[in-house]
Amino acid sequence: MNSNIQYFEVGDFVTENGTNLQDLKIAFHTFGTWNGPNTKVIWVCHALTASSDVSEWWANIFGAGKILDPNKYFIVCANNIGSCYGTNYQSKQHENELQLLEKLTIRDQVHCHQLLQKYLKIPKIYLLTGGSQGAQQAMEWAIIDPTAIQHLILIATNARHSAWGIAFNEAQRMALENSENGINTARAIAMLSYRTYTMYEKTRRFNDSEKIENIIQYQRHQGTKLAERFDRKSYYQLTIAMDSHDVGRGRNSMEEALASITAKTLVIGISSDLLFPISEQKYLAHCIPHSKISIIRSDYGHDGFLTEGNKLNRLILNFLAT
Repeated sequence: MNSNIQYFEVGDFVTENGTNLQDLKIAFHTFGTWNGPNTKVIWVCHALTASSDVSEWWANIFGAGKILDPNKYFIVCANNIGSCYGTNYQSKQHENELQLLEKLTIRDQVHCHQLLQKYLKIPKIYLLTGGSQGAQQAMEWAIIDPTAIQHLILIATNARHSAWGIAFNEAQRMALENSENGINTARAIAMLSYRTYTMYEKTRRFNDSEKIENIIQYQRHQGTKLAERFDRKSYYQLTIAMDSHDVGRGRNSMEEALASITAKTLVIGISSDLLFPISEQKYLAHCIPHSKISIIRSDYGHDGFLTEGNKLNRLILNFLAT
């Protein structure tokens, strides 16, 4: 196996809502060398608009001596159902019929990737991790199949997607529904939840005549940048999947579900995260048996799980060494 994109032909896949997705194909990347069942595997679950090429979007923790070290581990990252980065299926829905798209859930993502795990003949996952929506998936996986996961790192996430998070997602979907170019507006809205007041002030500090125009251009640039690489339909579906996240759904309670996790767990929060506040990380650490919590001090807000590579490397490498 190598670092080039690969595909697993699943065939038919029935979602949690009972929809049959025909001809499902999972796109995935692997890094490092597979040496049989005793190989130490790191599985990364990616966030909302990322891809299976974790070496690209999480480069600051990928490489020799870092968390995602392909010289030391066999690393797997699979693309999510609904994404535009390779995982796909036969759909009868038209691009403009956003409200009629298949309703996917976080558990669907997990069940899909468990099929890939079986296909790759991976009996145990040494470390399962992700940030944001990726950590929602990792959490669900550790509940669904606790004995398969040895270490669990949950970064900037929650046990149930909050009303605040759902409201941000719905505002973005409203933009997507109202314009073919709505992805630009949706991303501009999202940036306000990903970053912070302090970060905007620090990075947009110019003289008075330049400041307003520069901030305006920054928001428009972020929208254009995503529109050039991502798909409107995918954005819509994946935000709905994120809204579905609730580890207590169909179970006795969130607390009982989290208590079933047996992996050695580290919960990491970002001090300035507006979207997944520290209170949510504390709740996870309180409910997951024998877990630890670490808080990264950062002005980057939720995006700190992507930008604070040095701090993540130090925290997680120390955790794995103990």
